Amino acid sequence: MSRRLRVLVVEDEVELASVVASYFEREGYFVELAFDGHTGVEKARSGTPDLIILDLMLPGIDGIEVCRQVRTFSDAYILMLTARDEEVDKIVGFAVGADDYLVKPFSPRELIARSKAILRRPRLQDSLDGVEALSRILRFGELAIDSSARTVAVGEKIIELTRTEFDLLEILVESPKNIFSRRQLLELVWGGDWYGDIHVVDVHLGHIRKKLSEAGMSDGTIRTVRGVGYGMELK
Repeated sequence: MSRRLRVLVVEDEVELASVVASYFEREGYFVELAFDGHTGVEKARSGTPDLIILDLMLPGIDGIEVCRQVRTFSDAYILMLTARDEEVDKIVGFAVGADDYLVKPFSPRELIARSKAILRRPRLQDSLDGVEALSRILRFGELAIDSSARTVAVGEKIIELTRTEFDLLEILVESPKNIFSRRQLLELVWGGDWYGDIHVVDVHLGHIRKKLSEAGMSDGTIRTVRGVGYGMELK
C-alpha cells in the first residue's frame, strides 16, 4: 500500500467515536473525527478520506444530508451507522450513495471487517493510474455507458448514478444475455468476502430502474427472473 488509508468518523457520541477511531488506528489507518454533520462535510471536502463512517442521527444536518452533500464532490466509500433497523432508513441511505449499513449496537471488530471488505472493492482509477485510459462505450438500446469516464446516458440525457449503481449496471450491460444471481453480483461489485445484507442488491437495482425510467428509457430495462436473478431485457 503506497499510503495510509484515511478514515473519517462522523459520530456525535464522543466516546463511541473515540473507540471506533482507536480500532482503525490499530489497523494502521489515519483517522479524523467530526461530531456534527456540517463539520463532517467540511472534513470530507478538505481531508479526502477513503472511507467515511457516518452516523445517521447527527446534530446540525443528519447523516442522510451529509451523504447527499458528500456525494456531490467525493467518491469516498460511506458506511452508515444507525440505532434503528428500519427498511426505510436503509433504502434512503443507499439512495443517496451509501455503500453499506450497520445497526447499533455493533462490534467494533465487525465494523473493521465490513470496512476492510468495502475498501477491497476495486476502484477503476486504481487500475488506470499511470495508464492512458481507452474509451470503451457499452450500448444497450438507447442506453450508453462510458466505462472510462464512468458516465451513463439515455439518448442525450446524462443519468447521475452512484458508484455502486454504475458498477452494477455496467456488469449487466456488459453481458446482456446473462442472468446474474444476487450472490454473483455481490461478489463482482462488493467482493467475495461480503457478509452484509444480500438484499442490498435489490435496493440498488431498484434505484437504477427508477433513474432509467425517469430519463425516458423506453426500449430496455433490468428484468427480474424469479428464483434466478437479474439481467437486461429489450422491449
